Amino acid sequence: MSWRRGLYSAALTLLTPLAFARLAWKGRSNPDYRARWGERLGFIPRFPVKPRLWVHAVSVGEVIAATSLIRAWQAQHPDWVILVTTTTPTGSAQLRRSFGESVEHVYLPYDLPGAVRRFYARTQPTRGVIMETELWPNLFAEAKQRDIPLLLANARLSEKSMRGYAKLRGLVAETLACLSLIAARDAQDVARFVALGADPHKVEALGNLKFDLEIAPETRERGAKWREMLGNERKVWIAASTHPGEDEQVLAAHQKIMAQQPDALLLLAPRHPERADAVAKLAEAQGLILARRSKLPLAGESVKTQIILIDTLGELLDFYATSDAAFVGGSLVAHGGHNPLEPLALGLPVISGEVVFNFAEIYAAMQAEGLVAWVNDAESLASSVLVALDTPKSPRGLDFLSQHRGTLERLLARMEADKGCAWNVNAP
Repeated sequence: MSWRRGLYSAALTLLTPLAFARLAWKGRSNPDYRARWGERLGFIPRFPVKPRLWVHAVSVGEVIAATSLIRAWQAQHPDWVILVTTTTPTGSAQLRRSFGESVEHVYLPYDLPGAVRRFYARTQPTRGVIMETELWPNLFAEAKQRDIPLLLANARLSEKSMRGYAKLRGLVAETLACLSLIAARDAQDVARFVALGADPHKVEALGNLKFDLEIAPETRERGAKWREMLGNERKVWIAASTHPGEDEQVLAAHQKIMAQQPDALLLLAPRHPERADAVAKLAEAQGLILARRSKLPLAGESVKTQIILIDTLGELLDFYATSDAAFVGGSLVAHGGHNPLEPLALGLPVISGEVVFNFAEIYAAMQAEGLVAWVNDAESLASSVLVALDTPKSPRGLDFLSQHRGTLERLLARMEADKGCAWNVNAP
């Protein structure tokens, strides 16, 4: 172990109690955070020895981005098992909703030397795919020690992130050297990874895997059932993945919308369901009639309410499929936005605030095609939603996605290129 990684491991060991304290704190409103703590330290059952593709997807967004890759690998390699690790309960719920028991699942352990050794010893992956830019020095070094090739997929590195990583350039360079391939999104990302010390021969721009999103037929079916239950004649809009500071604006916008569309229904989905109580209090303070999704089974009589608060895990795509228009949150506050391709794939008009630095390239491409309406407050949000509710669903979103697909095919080509134990960046 290098001295840099030794210092990192010592610091992380000292901080681990705080990590568990944070889980306990979050568990006050979401009990799932208090479950399966042993997995966070690598204490998991021993998995049977089989060819195993390990995919790490932190949370909901990464799980959805990895879905097409997982399904393709399952189809092409029925003799392999797939292990998916997540970090959050929301990611775990999304995974189970999409794949049931057809994949193995545990939480990724904290990046402690002993924990990652236990993880590898008990799961024995053949190859690993790490979604997005997750750089874990001990996890990666142990994979290299065990000759487990790792691929960093859909790798993105903003200018701000690069400046942060540059402060630990030595450790970061060591970590990047453990990877067999960095499948970056574009040439800018390639340049930034190389600037941090990555081997230029192991970094390649393959595109953005999020464009290869496929909406499962079951998602559309569940959306149709919800719509029937809520009332097919009603206008329904969704405010998805909202953050503190946005909920107030969304609720104020809904008041304005109901002034013109009295029967309009808002599906309000906070990014973190544990905030449901706080959001419910905001709605009640404005005199709005609210029902919680957790109290509404997918069957039975029609629902009469002004707002449904989505306080459950793994159902966001279903409720996109229920809606006529979508506001994508994290964009009216300084969070940087969330993935707008999911509602787009379902034919919805997409509305967003202007703070979208996390998805700047995607939004720029959408703007060029007239596929996003920009808002900056409750007044403009209400106006845009009213226009969108009178706009029929369109195939233009699917056409847009089709134009940008291809990353999955290129990524699979690299994964298939070498039947031995290494990814091959020189594949056709």
